Amino acid sequence: MHRVVALVSEPQASFELGCAAAVFREAPYRFRVCTEMPGNLRTTEGFDMIVTSGLRALDRADTIVVPGWLPINREPTPGVLKALTRAHRRGARLVSICSGAYVLAATGLLDGRRAATHWRYADQLQRRFPAVQVDPDVLYIDHGDIATSGGSGTGIDLCLQLVRTDQGAAYASRVARRMVMPPHREGGQVQYRDEPEQPVESLGELLDWATENLAETITLEDLAGRANVSARTLARRFADQLGVAPGQWLLAQRIARTRFLLEETDLSVDTIATRVGLSSATNLRRRFRAALHTTPSAYRRAYQGK
Repeated sequence: MHRVVALVSEPQASFELGCAAAVFREAPYRFRVCTEMPGNLRTTEGFDMIVTSGLRALDRADTIVVPGWLPINREPTPGVLKALTRAHRRGARLVSICSGAYVLAATGLLDGRRAATHWRYADQLQRRFPAVQVDPDVLYIDHGDIATSGGSGTGIDLCLQLVRTDQGAAYASRVARRMVMPPHREGGQVQYRDEPEQPVESLGELLDWATENLAETITLEDLAGRANVSARTLARRFADQLGVAPGQWLLAQRIARTRFLLEETDLSVDTIATRVGLSSATNLRRRFRAALHTTPSAYRRAYQGK
């Protein structure tokens, strides 16, 4: 069992806590909640919850999630900071959702690293912790030992990313389907901001079409033609809505499909290369190694034992 513990505090945002609980609620994970002072705990939504576990629950956690921290400028107590630092030192993974990045920054473990938080809190977090490289635009940032996410809903994206790292793309996709969520959103995708912008047509239908036709040769001109816009306009829409260029997005989908096929099938690398539109086994291996720093065969062995 992989032990996931959410560290909550009053007033606790129940949605952020629910994001983690929904993703990590089934085996091979065991999910529990703790707080510094066990007992009745008020939520931001107007109801109370009872938390029975104290900070000692963090001592055996494999992953610790801080699902928000309000108000954001409230200083964590020395006991909380020591518990998190001690857990990280022994190898636990620390994760924050939304304003929870404040707590991780307060430990000093984010100094010199990029961190995500809700765009509304980014300036305040940067002023308080100048050694942290706060990125207000991305959905999430995963350093391996520490991971941070932006706005509340991006906590689900980050948690699914962690499941993908732990259990593979196929398992993460099953969790996402159960939650009726997209199986994978890249961390570099931009957060939606409450700003006066000109409305643009959603890329949803175009992305669905491209995902269903990965085996085909798809160029920027092909995508622009289907969207009935110029290639320059389409590239701008991808940058605005997804934070990446069309080619980068397409390659990410092909790598994601490759991971799924390596985990779930015995298809040869040549066959997989054809199915995901990477033309040849040589090209697939090169792209796969650049993205995941391993080979397709090594990846398959890790998830299939072959």
